[in-house]
Amino acid sequence: MVSPGPPSRPRSVERAFWDQIAEGSLPREAADAVGVSQPVGQRWFRHAGGMSPYSWPAPSGRYLSFAEREEIAVGRAAGKGVRMIAAELGRSPSTISRELRRNAMTSPRAHGEYRASTAQWKADLFARRPKPAKLAINHRLRAYVEERLAGKIARPDGATADGPQARAFKGINKPHRGDRAWVKAWSPEQISHRLKIDSPDDSSMRISHEAIYQSLFIEGRGALKRDLVACLRTGRALRMPRARSKRVAWAHVTPDVLISERPAEAEDRAIPGHWEGDLIIGTDRSAIGTLVERTTGYTALVHLPREEGWRVQPTVKNGTSLSGYGALSMNKALAATMATLPGELKRSLTWDRGKELSFHAQFTIDTGLKVYFADPHSPWQRGTNENTNGLLRQYFPKGTDLSRWDADDLAAVAHAVNTRPRKRLGWATPAEAFDEHLQSIQQQHVTTTG
Repeated sequence: MVSPGPPSRPRSVERAFWDQIAEGSLPREAADAVGVSQPVGQRWFRHAGGMSPYSWPAPSGRYLSFAEREEIAVGRAAGKGVRMIAAELGRSPSTISRELRRNAMTSPRAHGEYRASTAQWKADLFARRPKPAKLAINHRLRAYVEERLAGKIARPDGATADGPQARAFKGINKPHRGDRAWVKAWSPEQISHRLKIDSPDDSSMRISHEAIYQSLFIEGRGALKRDLVACLRTGRALRMPRARSKRVAWAHVTPDVLISERPAEAEDRAIPGHWEGDLIIGTDRSAIGTLVERTTGYTALVHLPREEGWRVQPTVKNGTSLSGYGALSMNKALAATMATLPGELKRSLTWDRGKELSFHAQFTIDTGLKVYFADPHSPWQRGTNENTNGLLRQYFPKGTDLSRWDADDLAAVAHAVNTRPRKRLGWATPAEAFDEHLQSIQQQHVTTTG
């Protein structure tokens, strides 16, 4: 066998990489786990379309492993014979003899030498017996699949509906918003099951939905064009591993800060000092923080100015956010807002799951205010804040740049909202109810010190 080049990484390493991906690891994490560089892991993931190309089981103990090949190389270097090496490994002498004959080096300078890495690489090459994809050899089946994926849609009278002009496919995993082609866009599962109805007596017109996915995503696996992935519902260029979807997106939310751990006194609103918070977002990554006290409905607006260097310094991946509502900026602004309140009015803060409060532990240390997080997709758990945000949208509509307003502007809006009479307060205003609690606390302090 003529050597086609230097040995590549053992197939077992690639298998281990895909095992990590199947467990939910990101490509860079899987690459680190198996000992290859992150660019290599990213390339493996991209070329395979996010799907493991190893659809067959790992080799059994019948075949020599890389560790056994290393033992053979060590034994040959020590001058041991075939039978002695076979006895040490518990293998047949014919197995060792055949291994030395087949997988020894063939380069002119090292012809006949046996090295474990080269032998493993050759064994992997010999083991590859690619079976032609069904869609590559069955043209009628391929035409059926392509028509259900990318066929033009038609009006009830049969006339073709062209639809908008879609962008050219560029292999972007998360395509930006824009027009998409109007096609039939059947899912692979729909195609697979409909074949049994449309061709009940033709066994050649059968294919599993997984085989269709592999033909779409894995380079060189099938006859389907790569750009047909744009016809799938998500339009992703890379398939999302199932375990990846189960990764915890809110790593900063630990069991001790779940809303279920919040003091029960916060529920009935009888004791003031329990707050709810959130952001209202504007265009160009602008935002305003909103805080609402649950008992009185008193609202405080948090000014979130852009940090120095915004849109001037180059963006650093995983670096500090300069938009004004990154974790560090949020901690600083929230702490400044809450600093003027007495401790009796700083009992808890319930936030949604936004990462702007991912440094909540430090915020609690700095302010003494314990932070709790609502459950996913449960805005009613912060109903007071959600209702107030709706009121504030009268002043800060969606689709507008909120960075135009300074702290004085926000104070004016907060004053306007806090001086509106509320039915649940007996038509008193939130400002009056909040001041009443402040005076009560001050009176208690005077009585205690006196």
